[in-house]
Amino acid sequence: MHDSPALTPELLAQLRSWEGRSETLHDEITAAPVRNLSATLDRDDPAPVAGTELPPLWHWLYFLPGHRQSELGPDGHARRGGFLPPVPLPRRMWAGGRLQWHAPLRVGDKVERTSRIASVTHKAGRSGDLVFVLVQHEVRNRQGIALTEEHDIVYRPAAKPGDPVPPPQPAPRDAAWSREIVPDDVLLFRYSALTFNGHRIHYDRKYVTEVEGYPGLIVHGPLIATLLVDLARREQARPLRSFSFKAVRPTFDLHPFRVNGKPSADGSSAQLWAQDHEGWLTMQAEATFGEAR
Repeated sequence: MHDSPALTPELLAQLRSWEGRSETLHDEITAAPVRNLSATLDRDDPAPVAGTELPPLWHWLYFLPGHRQSELGPDGHARRGGFLPPVPLPRRMWAGGRLQWHAPLRVGDKVERTSRIASVTHKAGRSGDLVFVLVQHEVRNRQGIALTEEHDIVYRPAAKPGDPVPPPQPAPRDAAWSREIVPDDVLLFRYSALTFNGHRIHYDRKYVTEVEGYPGLIVHGPLIATLLVDLARREQARPLRSFSFKAVRPTFDLHPFRVNGKPSADGSSAQLWAQDHEGWLTMQAEATFGEAR
């Protein structure tokens, strides 16, 4: 297990000095990742060609971290520092986010993403210190801003025996849409590969159980969010305009889980959620839609 240094006022002030830092990355929306994520999600989509519209959340296939092997830390992430602040807590999770789409991205687009550290905040949780980092992204193509995104990252201490466990929340029981997902090693590997995500909690069972203290491989939060949006796409034809999601409880590869949805009466929005095999809520989300094309 890792031992985390104390988050002194001086250290917290140093971490907050990252607020306002920004970086700009450039990429191109190429067809191969679109084709491969479609296969990973078990979709029967037409082969993507120049001009094919990028489905919502699939921009996470681009602007990928390209750290050299020697720059990685023991958890498979890049060593702390650089654009993100060097938070000295070992468990790093994608906690949620809020996105708005302003115009479509398409295969063939040359794109630019500007990211900014909006805030670094500290809270004392039941099992120790928590540090939340809020990152704001703007993605542009030649026509202008295509989407804006707020990305919540939480850093937590290592698990210790006897840590208090937050009580689980029962998932809603009134789903109109539902799909079972089997999170096997291959699904997790393929999504890690597509997003160039070296975080060992998603593929290294020995590491995740013996070092981080989890019972199994962790299903990626962004993958669950993508599966929620994919469920909405399978069930209705209206384009997504906004999407917000929050991870509530880890999902492990030990059992199938379900993604669910319930549209509003007029079809302009939907509540979406994921639940584990015991019926506990693992992710909650809300989507709003435009008019059908």
